[in-house]
Amino acid sequence: MSPSLVPNTLIGARYRLVRRIGQGGMAEVWLAKDTSLDRDVAVKVMRAHHDDDRVGNERFRREAKASAALSSPNIVTVYDVVEDAGRQAVVMEYINGQSLRELLDKRHRISPGLTVHIGMAVATALDAAHVKDLVHRDIKPANILITPAGRVLLTDFGIAKTLSGSESDLTNDNIMMGTAKYLSPEQVSGKKLDGRADLYSLGLVLYECLAGRVPFVGGTDVETALARVQGDAPDILKIRPTLQPLLANIIHQMLARDPEQRQPSGEAVRAALYHAREVGLDGTPTGLTPPYGNTMPTSAREMLRDPTPATTTAAAIPGDPVISNPTPRIDTSRSASSSRPVNKALEKRAHRITPTSMLAAAVAIGVVLAGVVLWRSVSSPSSKTPVASASTTPVATGPVNIVNVSSYDPDGDDNSENDDLIPNLRDGKSGTQWRTVCYGNNHFGSKNGVGFVAELSGRSTGTLSVDFGYAPWEIDVYGYSDTKPGTLAGWGPALASSASDNPGEATFNISTPSQFVLVYLRSAARSPQCSTT
Repeated sequence: MSPSLVPNTLIGARYRLVRRIGQGGMAEVWLAKDTSLDRDVAVKVMRAHHDDDRVGNERFRREAKASAALSSPNIVTVYDVVEDAGRQAVVMEYINGQSLRELLDKRHRISPGLTVHIGMAVATALDAAHVKDLVHRDIKPANILITPAGRVLLTDFGIAKTLSGSESDLTNDNIMMGTAKYLSPEQVSGKKLDGRADLYSLGLVLYECLAGRVPFVGGTDVETALARVQGDAPDILKIRPTLQPLLANIIHQMLARDPEQRQPSGEAVRAALYHAREVGLDGTPTGLTPPYGNTMPTSAREMLRDPTPATTTAAAIPGDPVISNPTPRIDTSRSASSSRPVNKALEKRAHRITPTSMLAAAVAIGVVLAGVVLWRSVSSPSSKTPVASASTTPVATGPVNIVNVSSYDPDGDDNSENDDLIPNLRDGKSGTQWRTVCYGNNHFGSKNGVGFVAELSGRSTGTLSVDFGYAPWEIDVYGYSDTKPGTLAGWGPALASSASDNPGEATFNISTPSQFVLVYLRSAARSPQCSTT
């Protein structure tokens, strides 16, 4: 048996182990330094007690071979395979981030925008694998990695199955391979698999991102697995009713029990999610500013083109600068009889982007020609407090002003966002602005969003004006009485939601008496204050 690994161990005379960053039943993963190229790498090493496991070692070898054959910026890259002291190791790209599992464990559920961003990236990765006749078979949040800049990657092809038949399967026919909560019906039933099994599992992941739980849960793993064979997933709109119905329909199509009723490919899923995002992701009423409509925003339309194989290179997910993704693949290998009809207009869409773009939101609140109007109260002695309000604080009958503004970043390390610029929101100068820090994508990396909270001098209804320096943007506005909630969920439903392709002033009607008003940015445009190099 090989000795246990410790920091500073040299693997393959080249890779010096730094610290262990993960482990499972078969292997452990270490952060290591490539001494030849002076770069950080991840080294996945078979655990010592599996040295003599012939099947396990062969599966480990095949995982490396399968992963190395795939070319996608959304799949963790394999650099090298070595054998050291009788122990096999795979050297991979080091991803400095967290898994989607870790993110969901912390937040319970995430925004539709971030969910679609993740779904598009994983669908792109799966398409690259399926073109190579490889089915992943273990799509789950733990195998989806997210960097602070918002890059999304699929990892762990340890139980992937090739459809070519060139190598025998190393799995037991009596064992369900994969994680029970994320299995497809055909995996549970032991039926023949193709790439649509992975699409079902991805549908379960997206459902969990939006609903905060998977649709099928039983008392045991077997009961959990069988539940998807015996029934359909509960309607996600009943759990999160403000979701856009189109997005809900896409996810439920991915979760069809019959593979023939699902989208035929990862590219079809990516295109459908992209279309849903362009239409608008949240069904909440949009307030007084122009919402995203059925017409694609001009900026996005200008960036669309039919891909030309001779000139098309790897690009980012449509609409998401920095996040590397291949241009949508035009599938000429599948016969018409092997897949369901797809909206050809969606399949043809591609997106040209600047891969080094950085994004930020820049806003100044309440700037008007006649002066600064931060809050315009409409409460009066005759105003009626809504019956649903449980607050005992009386509604203010006189003038109400904003007395304090603070940044809001519940997912950040210090819960603040450019606090030194917050005074610009109240200085009455149109030339000064508060803005977010720079992010790698327009969904604020792996955060749900960022924003600021305005505290009023009294509980009141009224209108709030916000001047956006850049566009497009997407925003939710919340109101609360008495005390500022400690979590986003504590604010309750949004009082107003809106999105626009144009910079300028937006006005939000706060019809529920509130003393604290949260302006929460879900997505934002690129700011020139952020470097693109």
